[in-house]
Amino acid sequence: MGRRMQGNGPRWGAFFGIVLACATLATTVAGQQLTLEPHEELARELLRELIEINTVDSAGTTAAAEAMARRLLDAGFPAEDVNVVGPNERKMNLVARLRGRNTGRPAILLLAHLDVVEALPSDWNMDPFTFNERDGYYYGRGVVDDKDEAAIYTANLIRLRQEGFVPDRDIIVALTADEEGGGFNGVQWLIENRRDLIDAEYALNEGGGGAIKDGIHQLNSVQASEKVYQSFTLTASNPGGHSSLPRSDNAIYDLANALVRVGEYHFPVMLNEVTEAYLRGTADVEGGPIAADIRMVLADPENSGAAERLQVYPYLNSRMRTTCVATRLSGGHADNALPQTATATVNCRILPNHNPAEVLLALRREAGRGIEVLATGQPNPSPPSPLSAAVLGPIERITEEMWPGVPVVPTMSTGATDGLYLRRAGIPTYGVSGLFGDVDDVRSHGQDERLLIKSFFEGQEFLYRLAKALSGTIS
Repeated sequence: MGRRMQGNGPRWGAFFGIVLACATLATTVAGQQLTLEPHEELARELLRELIEINTVDSAGTTAAAEAMARRLLDAGFPAEDVNVVGPNERKMNLVARLRGRNTGRPAILLLAHLDVVEALPSDWNMDPFTFNERDGYYYGRGVVDDKDEAAIYTANLIRLRQEGFVPDRDIIVALTADEEGGGFNGVQWLIENRRDLIDAEYALNEGGGGAIKDGIHQLNSVQASEKVYQSFTLTASNPGGHSSLPRSDNAIYDLANALVRVGEYHFPVMLNEVTEAYLRGTADVEGGPIAADIRMVLADPENSGAAERLQVYPYLNSRMRTTCVATRLSGGHADNALPQTATATVNCRILPNHNPAEVLLALRREAGRGIEVLATGQPNPSPPSPLSAAVLGPIERITEEMWPGVPVVPTMSTGATDGLYLRRAGIPTYGVSGLFGDVDDVRSHGQDERLLIKSFFEGQEFLYRLAKALSGTIS
C-alpha cells in the first residue's frame, strides 16, 4: 500500500517564501531573544506541527507522514521522490530522497520515527499535544523521542535542496511508524516490502546524543549496538486450599523467594568492541575512583571487586552485563483461598554477544525447583555496527568544531530502537544526533517531556554538517 503525494498549491509555498524573505526571526530562550535563521525557523515550525499531530498507537502516523510530505513537495521535491507507503491506512511511513550525482556510491539513510508513547493530559502540567515554549525548553510529547529528529531531517533536506547542494550519493529520509510498539513497524515493513526505497550503505538513527552534567557538555555518544529485549514468565503453582488452613508451600511465597534470588543474581561482565570503547571514553570523562574501577574491569572483566563497585551505577552496570528485572506480578484467585498460582514477568536486556538460551538457563537455576520459567516472544538480536573511521571521523571532527574538547564515545543502548531491523538486514546503523540533554533530567516517555531549545538548533546544525560530510562534501 502506498501513494505519492501531490502538492497542495500555494499554502506552504507561501510560507516558504515568507521564511526565505525574512532575514531574521526570533524565539525566546531563557528570557533572551534568540535570532533564528530561516532554516532554523522552518525546523521549529515543523517540530510544532508534528507535536500537534497526535501519533500515539491508537491515532497512527499517517497524518504526520502526509504533513511532512506536503512540506517537501512544496519545497520542490519531485513527486516520485516523496513516497507515503505502508501496510495500514493509519500507519503510513514517509520516505523522501535527495538525489545525488551518479557516482555509484550507495545512499545514506536518515531515520526517525513519527509515533510516540501515550500521554495523558491529566498526568502533565500542560497539554502534551500542544507545542509549548517555556524557560528555554520546547515541551510536548515527542520533542525528545523522536519528533525532534524527524523535524530536523525534514528541514535539513529542504535546506540542502534550496541551497542547490548535490551530494555524491543519494540522501534518504525515512519517517516511520510503530517504533514504540504496535503491529505495523515501519522499518521492518520497508525492509520486507520496499527495500528499494531505503537501501543504503549505512543509516543514522536515534539512540545516541550528547550528555550534559551540571551544565557542562560531557560527551557526544554514538550508538553502534543495542541490547536484546526478552521477557520471561515465572510461575509458581500448587493445589491451594482454604485460607484458614495455611501450608508451608504457598505459591505466592515460593514465587517471591524466587524473585529475590533472581534479583540478587548478577550476570557475568561480558564486553565487546562497542562497550569497551564506551567504558574507555566514560573513564576519561568521569575520572577518580570510578575511572580506576572501569580500567580494572577493562583489564580484567572477571575483577569482581571493581565490577561490584561499578554495579551501583545503573548506566555502567547495564552496559557491562545482561540485566533482568521483575516488572509485573500477579497471584491468587480469592481473598479466602490459598493461591494456586502466582506469576511474574521478568524483563531482560541481553547483551548482543550473550546467547538468550543461556539467560533462560540462568534464570531457571536461580529461581529454583518448583518454579516454571518460560521465554515470552522471540528475541531479536542484531550485530553491532563496525566502528568505522569513515563514519566516526566526520562525527569527531564536527563535534570538535561545535563543542571543542567534547569527546565522541561509542555506546550500546540499553533499550531498543529500529536500528536493530536495519542491522539485521545488513545496513550498519549509528545512533547520533548532536542533541544534548541533561543526564539528570531524562523525560522521554515521561511527564512534561522537554528539550533545550538551544540544543535543538545545535543538533540541527550538527546533523546538517554531518549529512554533507558523509555524502562527499566537507563543509
